[in-house]
Amino acid sequence: MSLEAKECVEKFYTSDFYKNPETIKDYLHPDAQLFWNSSAGFHKLKYQEICDMSKELTRSFESLRADISHLLDDNDTVTIRFTYHVRTIENPDEELPMAHFIAIWEMKDGKMFKGHQISQQADDSPENLDSFLPIN
Repeated sequence: MSLEAKECVEKFYTSDFYKNPETIKDYLHPDAQLFWNSSAGFHKLKYQEICDMSKELTRSFESLRADISHLLDDNDTVTIRFTYHVRTIENPDEELPMAHFIAIWEMKDGKMFKGHQISQQADDSPENLDSFLPIN
């Protein structure tokens, strides 16, 4: 797989998509789907629903930062493991880990097409956070 696919996934998660929803079109295929198992249950999101969710994020968070520990590729598939750290509107001076994620994306036409994502609320214990340190 080309480096471009890994870069697409990495740049999406580290972009300002939550502040600038127009950015999403640079990374997601127009027919994109995300199958997401979260601590709140299963969600199947299509392109527009992903865009709508990004608009909701900007209402809650002053900043959203992905701390990536793993970024792997295999043919037309990219896997990413990361923690989102946030600064809330109510407390912009303190950055806190929000949730841990693993996502597997199938690429189509150079964009993220079909995603399978698992997330859980962040455990901010040092041992847990250390497990998300980048792999060299």
